[in-house]
Amino acid sequence: MAETAIKKSAKSEIKFLSGPQNRWKEFTFSLNVLLEFIKAFRALHFVGPCVTVFGSARFKDGHPYYEQAEELSGRIAELGFTIMTGGGPGIMEAANKGAKAVGGRSVGCNIVLPMEQKPNPYLDKWVNIKYFFVRKTLLIKYSFAFVVMPGGFGTLDEYFEALTLIQTRKISEFPIVIFDTEYHKDLIAHINRLKAEGTISPGDENLFLVTDSIDEAVAYIQKNSIAKFNLQPEKPYRPFKWLFEK
Repeated sequence: MAETAIKKSAKSEIKFLSGPQNRWKEFTFSLNVLLEFIKAFRALHFVGPCVTVFGSARFKDGHPYYEQAEELSGRIAELGFTIMTGGGPGIMEAANKGAKAVGGRSVGCNIVLPMEQKPNPYLDKWVNIKYFFVRKTLLIKYSFAFVVMPGGFGTLDEYFEALTLIQTRKISEFPIVIFDTEYHKDLIAHINRLKAEGTISPGDENLFLVTDSIDEAVAYIQKNSIAKFNLQPEKPYRPFKWLFEK
């Protein structure tokens, strides 16, 4: 039954993104998106200031990238931040695991797919989201810094969305850390090409840090997030019991 619902949801999104539909279908799809947001707002309202870690679902425990993500996320959690991820395996699991290992908070926005990606076991709280564009909004909404670990299309999509929002000042200039210079060297070369061609502005290449050092990454986040925005990484709101909030 659950698998049928997932496939039905996927088909509705495919149809929605295939051009204009009749007005009723457009309206009902919009209502479903609204309900997704409301569900997520209720689940994540009390998680506290987050740092979102992006990265591939395909690296297993024991891989150097997995271990780096685990250590770095633990260090960030020790600053008082909640570690937020896409909730799945690989780098996402490593980041949540690192937060839990130091007694930090760990949350996820899990995407519901036909192959049914499952939330990893290191999450204090998670929300299952049907639509990628809703999930990406949530991964940005609650975060005051972003860490880009090695990954694929999805990781780059999430990174460039956050970077574009910062560049266009749709969100504050929160720090972005790109971790592992060797893995990302071609990406950085392409960004330098964009600068040379004039398709980005002078100084846009300074909107992120590229590093291999966990110490440098943590210090960069601390300086450009906690210190710059005078953050107090604590849960800012109390649940309303009469709204059945937790």
